[in-house]
Amino acid sequence: MVANRIRTAIAVLGMTLTLTLGACALMPPVSPDYPAPRVSQWLAQGWSPATQKTYHQMDQGTLTFAIPYEWFAALEQPNLLAEAPLLLDKAYLDRFGFIPGAGVLPVGFAASAEYRDPTKGTTWNNPADKKPFHGIGLTCAACHTGRLTYQGTELLIEGGAALTDLGSFRKVLGLSIAYTGINPARFDRFAARVLRGGDNAETRAELRAQMAAMLSVGKRELPLIARNASRNVVEGFGRLDAINRIGNQVFALDLGIDENYAPITAPVHFPHIWTAPWYSWVQFNGSIMQPMVRNAGESLGVRALVNLRNPGKTQYDSTVRVDNLNWIENALAGQHPLKGQKFTGLVAPKWPAVFPPIEPALAARGELLYKQICQGCHLPEPGSQAFWASNRWRQIDKKGERYLDLVQIPVAEIGTDPEQALGMAMRTVILPHDVRLKSTMFGLALGEVVENVTNYWYRANGVAPAKRDQMNGSRPNLLQVPLEYKARTLDGIWAVAPYLHNGSVPTLFDLLSPREERPATVFLGDREYDPIKVGYRNVDIAGGFAMDTSIRGNMNTGHEFRDSPRGGGVIGRGLSIEERRALVEYLKRL
Repeated sequence: MVANRIRTAIAVLGMTLTLTLGACALMPPVSPDYPAPRVSQWLAQGWSPATQKTYHQMDQGTLTFAIPYEWFAALEQPNLLAEAPLLLDKAYLDRFGFIPGAGVLPVGFAASAEYRDPTKGTTWNNPADKKPFHGIGLTCAACHTGRLTYQGTELLIEGGAALTDLGSFRKVLGLSIAYTGINPARFDRFAARVLRGGDNAETRAELRAQMAAMLSVGKRELPLIARNASRNVVEGFGRLDAINRIGNQVFALDLGIDENYAPITAPVHFPHIWTAPWYSWVQFNGSIMQPMVRNAGESLGVRALVNLRNPGKTQYDSTVRVDNLNWIENALAGQHPLKGQKFTGLVAPKWPAVFPPIEPALAARGELLYKQICQGCHLPEPGSQAFWASNRWRQIDKKGERYLDLVQIPVAEIGTDPEQALGMAMRTVILPHDVRLKSTMFGLALGEVVENVTNYWYRANGVAPAKRDQMNGSRPNLLQVPLEYKARTLDGIWAVAPYLHNGSVPTLFDLLSPREERPATVFLGDREYDPIKVGYRNVDIAGGFAMDTSIRGNMNTGHEFRDSPRGGGVIGRGLSIEERRALVEYLKRL
């Protein structure tokens, strides 16, 4: 009975995991115990402290954890102590990769004004004062803020690749809720924190009823999790199958159609987001053009609530904060770079002084190699005259500015793990009669749903057409699902390990090596940086994640330099160890 209640608590958080039966299901996962850094610093990337602070906790309308903020702040850690520390303890959340913020919440956690459910037109209210609870959810900063350590110094990177373990944290949060529900003393402490001055027998009973109702909703996902458990690929630190998760949230859970629930098969490394606002297509497979669709889709994927099944005036009403998404995109983008021939907004970080200095002579040899073997796909060095003069800066439509149309390479040619591109291209969805979309192809259907959600917000808030176009980034909502991956510019590439779209290669040196010389197991979770090979050191730590690169979805194939015919993943001649070192040294400069 206890194990069933704990599994139910975890399921409501939308996790895809297989729980083993018995006592192990009652225990929280082991998480790394990181040493406290001696020094912590944010790298200079063009943002003011005020912009940083706003970005870190700007509400996107997400309700990721399916509980109110007041509950989240009142929960205790899932251990068997008589009175456990609070879940919200900064050092505890840090163990899952969440960077401590300036306030109570970590970077990338945001509290919303109220917990509103647009499917019912109601708010979730505190039994004590009958006022709406606040919501809590993740923002883009949770997944796109990087961190690494070097000899006691912690470096924090805006827009970088987060090293969070969302799966383990969801387990912990589910257990915290379950322990609270089944332990009377723990529930009493929880109720006292949530209800405060209105804590009495009647309000406690109502709070218990709210928790029971929340847990009952989660039961619906249990069979979906079980059905796909054998096909799921574990994500671990720094990775998420974001596209499949968005699809599951929107087309299975929000629509209520179980057949649309897909397994997690294509975890990807969190991409860095500087420069990205000026790409004509984003996502690893170059599938989405419009910034607003990209950002609002992300919000729906991390559980912004939306009314899809109630046709009429409020269909496509949602909790998505379109205004705040527009602020974030503008802060990232800055001014159009072609005008001043430089990127503003959020810019790539520079190689920090805490690392060993770059060797000029070795980097110069690497620059020649870059021009010979890398520039054709990844374009000239960002910021160079050749970069600004590139014919890859192209106008999207008659009234638009020019954007960087990155080279896209067929999966069969680049040879990297195909799951992300294949999954998006092949997935279809079942649509009910009251959700009328032009296509049942997953990518196209998702793009139309998100556009409908943003258009509803524009209408509800009286946004004029010209302003809408501006907030949409002056770009149409075009989508494509090519069996290709894009070759992005390499500014700041030193700061965004691990490499390849699925994070299956720990360092740049390994990426320039043949597959047989790359680590077969990639250990994720250790934050210590290797400034020689450039990436995280590949060390197994307690509570970390060991990624088996022989598994489809995790494969470290492709993007190989070897002395064999091109194609099938071989993209250039073999490189000597000295050539690899030179190229890595040059890439540190970008």
